[in-house]
Amino acid sequence: MEDLDVRQLRYFVAVAEELSFSRAAERLNMAQPPLSPAIRQIERRVGADLFRRDTRHVALTDAGQALLDDARPALDVVSGVSRRARRAATTAPTLLTTAKPGIATGMLQRIVAAYAAQDAAQATVLVSGFRDQADMVRDGRADVALLGSWFDRRGLDVEPLTSGPRVAALPAEHPLARRDTLRCHDLRDEPVPVWPGTTPAEHAYWSGADADPAEPRVTRRPGPAVADPGQLLEVVALGQAVALVPESLALSNPRADVAYRRVTDATPYTVVIAWPEGSRSPHVARFVRTATSLYAQ
Repeated sequence: MEDLDVRQLRYFVAVAEELSFSRAAERLNMAQPPLSPAIRQIERRVGADLFRRDTRHVALTDAGQALLDDARPALDVVSGVSRRARRAATTAPTLLTTAKPGIATGMLQRIVAAYAAQDAAQATVLVSGFRDQADMVRDGRADVALLGSWFDRRGLDVEPLTSGPRVAALPAEHPLARRDTLRCHDLRDEPVPVWPGTTPAEHAYWSGADADPAEPRVTRRPGPAVADPGQLLEVVALGQAVALVPESLALSNPRADVAYRRVTDATPYTVVIAWPEGSRSPHVARFVRTATSLYAQ
């Protein structure tokens, strides 16, 4: 069995994610006819069928799913190596840092200001979207990120910076809003907002099921899909869901139509600083030391 090269992995991932040879070819900026024989060559190298094909559908086999699970992080590593090498080759080194909008970007700006007095590399802040931060570090678009619970730690080294409680966001007229404190079990029958692409572990964290030892595998009833905290609070206010949110979000978003109540057994919301696993960059190391020292105070 021969090893696959990066180009072949990119071909395979495009077809596996699109489940369409025509859409994959368009994504790869290539003509469709050469793509099918390229995939057959990959299957010969692997020694297994990666797709089930008929005239109308393309689906992954078990071997294909296994290869996809490994190919994505492998391509992230290749992209990260290339991007970081290009930045290291510049005469004026730049450290790219990222966080989502809100409290995290404020924290990052504070760290950058403290770091600027200690290192020759210029630190630039990139404001990124929901769930983008970890992927940006893995594929080299950023050198360092601030991440909040919950996130995929694959390929990252992390250090915690801050940790705080989570509270229940409820419609103001909800019966549970009459109580001063709640437990996660009290929320078990309530619909929970659904973030795009969440894993079962993420859903358990955001619904509070992870705090209930009697229900370690329970999937709480899904509510409306949401893409940002503002949309989350709107569906709560409309009575379509209840949510566990960081106390910091509650403090910065007081609303007459949303009640926030302490949840005594909810796992905390933690903000960490993350960087590529095994990084030997002195600039990254100095930035991480600056951040941990600043927030240890």
